Amino acid sequence: MYAVIRTGGKQYRVAQGDIVSVEKLAGQVGDKVSLGEVLFVGGNGDAKIGTPTLDQARVTAEIVAQGKAKKVIVFKKKRRKSYSRQRGHRQELTTLKIVEIQG
Repeated sequence: MYAVIRTGGKQYRVAQGDIVSVEKLAGQVGDKVSLGEVLFVGGNGDAKIGTPTLDQARVTAEIVAQGKAKKVIVFKKKRRKSYSRQRGHRQELTTLKIVEIQG
C-alpha cells in the first residue's frame, strides 16, 4: 500500500517503512507526526483519489532527524558595472520514517 501526500508545497509518494526528507516540520527527534493532506491511496488493486484530499486517510510518520540541506549559492552579476552579490542558502529539512498508512 502506498500514498501520495502533500507537505511543504511538494508532493511525495510514500509507502510503509520509507524514509523521506521534507521541509521542516515542528517536533523533536522520536516524535510521531500525522500527515493529513493525503491526495491518493493505492495498492492491492484498489485506489482512492481525493478531491483534492481524502478526509479519512492519514499517514503517520516518526521524525528521524532535523537538519539542513546542502548549501545553494545564489550569485548575481551585472557586467561592466562592478556589481556582484553572492549569497548562500541552506534549506532546513526534517527526515521522516513512514510508520503507518490508514486509508
